[in-house]
Amino acid sequence: MRDVQQPREGPGGFVTLEGGEGAGKSTQSERLKRRLEARGLRVVTTREPGGSARAEAIRAFLLSGRAKRHGAFAEALLFAAARADHVDRTIRPALAAGGFVICDRFSDSTRVYQGKLGEVPPSALAALERASVRETRPNLTLVLDVPAKLGLARASQRRELTGEERDRFEAEGLEYHTRIRDAFLAIAAAEPERCAVIDASGAPESVERLIWAEVESRLLTPESVAGGEADHGG
Repeated sequence: MRDVQQPREGPGGFVTLEGGEGAGKSTQSERLKRRLEARGLRVVTTREPGGSARAEAIRAFLLSGRAKRHGAFAEALLFAAARADHVDRTIRPALAAGGFVICDRFSDSTRVYQGKLGEVPPSALAALERASVRETRPNLTLVLDVPAKLGLARASQRRELTGEERDRFEAEGLEYHTRIRDAFLAIAAAEPERCAVIDASGAPESVERLIWAEVESRLLTPESVAGGEADHGG
């Protein structure tokens, strides 16, 4: 299943961050936002599942684990419903206004979690994806790659700091998360024109620089930043 990338008609672009637990997607989403804003560009950050009021309600149900007993296909249906509302209410309007959208997870996560691990047929996922996103596809997908053991350790440290409970996916074992990593890397290898693998095992500052190099070379042209400020990101 291959993406038809979102056409770029203005200075903006649609960037998704993918990867396993503890890869640093939320942190790097905010760092990338600051980098782009320093260039004078409009940026919306969002996440999946979620990103709109209805999608956030579905997120709470999914991450609670209550959907798990209904099977992977039911989860895929719920993700598609959340994604359709998210795209219509948040992503597409921001792109139409010429801004950048940075999304923490998107359709690749459904392909991995419900597809590769949940064994929902690719044809079913492709149909759900066509219905939920239509022409709104990422221009660039950054796959933040960390060994599963390191990612789980980071997620555990985060929970200790925030007091959060493990969600439905974090509660799975090391083998499950190793398969997640392998599945994301397989998607990136199959679609190099859209995907870039980022070594996310280092310090946040070094990961940020790797991400910026990809975004700058693939999405930013002199025209897209004309009149913007100089880059002050570290």
